[in-house]
Amino acid sequence: MVIIIENVSFSDAFRYPFKKPKRLLYALFLLIPIFGWLILFGYLARLVNEFIEGRYEGPIKLNIMDDMSLGFTIFLKSLPFIIVYVILISAVSYVSETFGILLNLLLSFFIIPILQVNFYRKQTIESYFEFDILNIVKDNLGSYVVVILKQYALAIIFLVLSVVLIGIPALFFTGTIFIANFYGKCTEAKNIFVSKPEYEDQVPV
Repeated sequence: MVIIIENVSFSDAFRYPFKKPKRLLYALFLLIPIFGWLILFGYLARLVNEFIEGRYEGPIKLNIMDDMSLGFTIFLKSLPFIIVYVILISAVSYVSETFGILLNLLLSFFIIPILQVNFYRKQTIESYFEFDILNIVKDNLGSYVVVILKQYALAIIFLVLSVVLIGIPALFFTGTIFIANFYGKCTEAKNIFVSKPEYEDQVPV
């Protein structure tokens, strides 16, 4: 079955977290150290997969135990990449602080977002190091830059709205929406679209 992934519009991305406004309260788990964070890690992984597959009906339902278990797994599997990244930036910054800052900005803009979405999709340690996925950025550089700029613009809007509180959970729900949409479109176009993780058949959405 061919999955057609359409571009998510800026207006749809903005409206997304408000389609099921009660679920904005899920962000309160941020106030619970460790356990709440793990729950949201797992929830975010499922949310990113929704975006990859082009589903924007509104925030999915949270499942505390399953999401906490998934979040713990996601955290452990991401540690090797985090360690390598910290060592790399620290080593470069030791040689030249300015170059370290520039490298960090470059990686944060062009590399980390797509690797992170790839990791949330495949959920393996190796997926954070699958640098071949960066070819979709190289082959669609103009589109990717627009996607990143739209992601930042949306974040700025929700940061402004944080003065009335709703901006904070809204930002959490949409923090990867454009990048995941880009990933879904490009991997489908290259016939490397990855099947959703098996856990999604077991967790209510």
